[in-house]
Amino acid sequence: MTGDGGSCGSDRDAHQGLLAGERGSVTVEAAVALSAVVLVLVLSLAGIGCLIAAVRVTDAAGEAARLAARGDEAAARSAVQQLAPAGSTLSLTGGDRVTAHVLAPPLGGLLPGIQVSATAVAAREIGEAGP
Repeated sequence: MTGDGGSCGSDRDAHQGLLAGERGSVTVEAAVALSAVVLVLVLSLAGIGCLIAAVRVTDAAGEAARLAARGDEAAARSAVQQLAPAGSTLSLTGGDRVTAHVLAPPLGGLLPGIQVSATAVAAREIGEAGP
């Protein structure tokens, strides 16, 4: 009986020694997993923000092309300011056809180096002068 009890005690000590070396590993694994989840969430939200900015820029370019085709360049610039994200730029070119190109930073410029753009073309209305 004493022989069995001694061997059981040494097994227990060896097992506790193994566990002592792994103390805190669950916390580290949870921290790494949580960081990965947060990173995926942030990247997903940034992607959605870029998609929303692209839709807004496309709408602004279309509206600006239509207004410029009517001969109202000031209204076209105003429409881009209202419809497109902050910091957007508009360039108008054309003769018989007006081309409006809108360029904007998504998410208010929080993503450096990323720009969304859209181009729209509209036929100039008869009797209107070019820009």
